[in-house]
Amino acid sequence: GVAVLGHVGLTPQAISVIGGFRAQGRTATRARSILDEALRLQDAGAFAIVLECIPANVAAAITDALEIPTIGIGAGGDTSGQVLVFHDLLGMLSHPHHEEFVPKFCKKYASVGIQINDGLAQFKKRGGGGRVSGKGLLSVFDERGRGGKI
Repeated sequence: GVAVLGHVGLTPQAISVIGGFRAQGRTATRARSILDEALRLQDAGAFAIVLECIPANVAAAITDALEIPTIGIGAGGDTSGQVLVFHDLLGMLSHPHHEEFVPKFCKKYASVGIQINDGLAQFKKRGGGGRVSGKGLLSVFDERGRGGKI
């Protein structure tokens, strides 16, 4: 079979549908809905579930209700495990929304997305958009580590 990791709460691929990066499960009705989603994923065979950007008490209740592990992303400390997405930590995304918004649970330590975009734009401007190699762009090394540009 195929190993499936479920994901409930904030699902970044749906941000345009849910109105941006917003905490989920803040009402009793929505919290119950997220719990029900998690139970359905467990019943469908998921080996674990990511709980993203939901209140800590909701995450704790979901973790207690499930027989499989939960991994929290901005979901408090009572999940089975926690992760922090390094793209958020390093500011790797350069969409204007990402420049304005950093999740409350994540301090942004850099803004490398801007440098990445600038580097790609320079590459394209230089003519790299059509070819990656060319005279002087590729180094070849022998088994002793000696090399030169071709």
